[in-house]
Amino acid sequence: MNAAVEKAVASAHRQEQVVIRPGKGLFDLELGLIWRYRELMFTLMLRDIQVLYKQAALGVAWAVIQPVFAVVVFTVVFGNFAKMPSDGIPYPIFAYAAVLPWTYFAEATRRAATGLVDDAELVRKVYFPRLVIPLAKVAAPLLDFAIAFCVLLVLMFVYGIMPSFKLLAIVPLILVASLLALSIGMWLGPINVRFRDVKHTIPFLLQIGMYASPIVYPLSQVPVEWKALYSLNPMVGVIEGFRWAVFDRGNPDFAALGIGLGVILVMLVAGLVYFKKQERTFADVI
Repeated sequence: MNAAVEKAVASAHRQEQVVIRPGKGLFDLELGLIWRYRELMFTLMLRDIQVLYKQAALGVAWAVIQPVFAVVVFTVVFGNFAKMPSDGIPYPIFAYAAVLPWTYFAEATRRAATGLVDDAELVRKVYFPRLVIPLAKVAAPLLDFAIAFCVLLVLMFVYGIMPSFKLLAIVPLILVASLLALSIGMWLGPINVRFRDVKHTIPFLLQIGMYASPIVYPLSQVPVEWKALYSLNPMVGVIEGFRWAVFDRGNPDFAALGIGLGVILVMLVAGLVYFKKQERTFADVI
């Protein structure tokens, strides 16, 4: 796979002369380079998928095991013992509809934040826009999401929930989760290059974020006066949007989605600027 990566870099270099120059300003982000190096991004994404399942006894079943076991635990602890309400929806599928996007987001965030250090040898050896790495890391877990989504369809059949055209809304919703993971990765990735204990902090932060999102409880349990502040967590709108798309009840929480998208936009633009500013030092520090 290293040979494939080097071939992809060489292919991008052959397209035209590469001129490495200092940035011309704060917003000189050179985003056009990403398209030129799309083959490298695809190769890195494919490599991550192959490495994940290579010599794995259960193979792609791991994409299903994690969310399913989480739902089993949540159902027993919160659904049966704590009697957490689920807005009249059977608790297992109520929880799974939230665990599914959260599992993708958490894995994409973890990979994007640690990707630069994981690919340190590549960063040190050749030139390419470093933004390719977090982009590939965020895209790779989409395969796991697609596999786990099939389990959601099975659960919908088991509980007699007929899918509607609203299920198509999952595509833009998972894109929102992808942008959130990318924006966080562009902040934590450069920090992780300098301070390697960041990777130990990420699971802790994601665990806090999980309970700060409406996964084991519905959004209706959040007091009205706190909903605007609560919706600053962009995954609130994504998770509620997933449940709306799956169960076809009521309307999506456009307020939560709007607030979340605003937060993502700010984080994304600021993250791009910060990432590009730090990019020139990666090869020296990493």
